[in-house]
Amino acid sequence: MAAPIEVSGSDTEAQPESVLAGVDRKKIQGRSLGQIAWMRLKRDKIALTGAVVVLVLILIAIVGPYFVQDPLAYHQNLIDPTYNRPKSGFWHSGISGDHLLGVEPGTGRDMLARIVHGARISLLVSFLATLMSVVIGTIMGITAGYFGGWVDYVISRAMDAFLAFPLLLFAIALVGVVADGAFGLSGNGLRVSVLVVVIGFFNWPYIGRIIRGQTLSLREREFVDAARSMGARNSYVLFKEILPNLVAPILVYSTLLIPTNILFEAALSFLGVGVIPPKPSWGGMLTLAVPIYSSDPMYMIIPGMAIFITVLAFNLFGDGLRDALDPRSR
Repeated sequence: MAAPIEVSGSDTEAQPESVLAGVDRKKIQGRSLGQIAWMRLKRDKIALTGAVVVLVLILIAIVGPYFVQDPLAYHQNLIDPTYNRPKSGFWHSGISGDHLLGVEPGTGRDMLARIVHGARISLLVSFLATLMSVVIGTIMGITAGYFGGWVDYVISRAMDAFLAFPLLLFAIALVGVVADGAFGLSGNGLRVSVLVVVIGFFNWPYIGRIIRGQTLSLREREFVDAARSMGARNSYVLFKEILPNLVAPILVYSTLLIPTNILFEAALSFLGVGVIPPKPSWGGMLTLAVPIYSSDPMYMIIPGMAIFITVLAFNLFGDGLRDALDPRSR
């Protein structure tokens, strides 16, 4: 038989209030879901690296064009007229102290300036298109998931139709139709608007399906039943009860949709339906590099690496953000 345990102290000192009085209250702190997610994200070094690269790219796109050369300025003195390529530099790329990424074959335009200006176009189109997709997809997804029935059926079939739509062919045809101007716009302003509308409007079903699935689960939760029992309207339940619980998946899939839209914009520019040359864009630079990549491979490698690094950074950050906000998804 074990010996009895001797306990010192009075009954008053054993009360919960007395115990807590001797504890440093600053050490007992509750954490919000955002703080918990940030703690998880800080431990993911790869995701943080992607986030830093994304912030640097955004900063370059915003202020970079003010610190580089004119992307349309010709430097014919740097071009070898015989081979129509830069006279010097690695792989005859024209890389030097004045042109850190070399110059463009044939024209001698500064590659660094064109990459920086192209970053502004690519990020602008991808962010605006993603914003449009998220807004439309969230509204349609939450409506279909909450109301169900024929509303869900109509919206779901619309999603299927949009996903089956030949988007590339439609973009090429639309650019040809509005080539002379439309809605008071012309030139590159019209081209950028067309890219945003085509990419954003036809990609909303991807996030719409995710939001619909999340809403189907949330509408059966107790807090939704409680709001209904208290006489809350459907609009209140949708935007005050369900929508705040969808912020995490919306943020995650937005960060994963941005790199997809960057690639899509580059593909459309590569096919000739992007911004009008000589306005620089990464996809347009790849188009110009196709016939001369064998004599000047750097002209294809540089914009290709810009697209690769940007898409990789957004994907790494999006994956880390998903794991931080929803660790059960692992």
